Amino acid sequence: MKHQRFGGEFSYNRMSWIKPNFLWMMFRAGWATKEGQERILAVRLQRAFFDEVLRDAVPSSFDPARHASHDDWKTAVEHSDVRLQWDPDHDPLGRPLERRAVQLGLRGRALRRYGEEALLGIDDITPFVIAQRAHLRDGFAGLVMPRERVYPMPAGAAG
Repeated sequence: MKHQRFGGEFSYNRMSWIKPNFLWMMFRAGWATKEGQERILAVRLQRAFFDEVLRDAVPSSFDPARHASHDDWKTAVEHSDVRLQWDPDHDPLGRPLERRAVQLGLRGRALRRYGEEALLGIDDITPFVIAQRAHLRDGFAGLVMPRERVYPMPAGAAG
């Protein structure tokens, strides 16, 4: 947090995931209660980088509208530094919803740029998450969440 950069146990030698959906993250981290996920960080990125990642992304599952064959898709996945995956979104209690939440896996050069060039800041939002977690028991009366909107996909994005 102090240096506003990734360090410590962060590894550039594996795929790391951008998960821009707040409730999906709360589901995954159990509202900061799951082992190894007791801290929640909000990462701010350059918009141009995020748009570039969306354009470069290869879907994690075969789409005949984007690739002529399974082999073409597999080759694209192997050579891409960005993976796009859609998972079920979740409500505040962790129940899956019909809508999907995007996740973007980065490796190689894309991951290096994410950590060294595109990063605008890192905020520890753990106290906020813990305060909001308390509202899960009171019928969401005081629950506050980040405002999320459908992101305008750049031309050529994998979507």
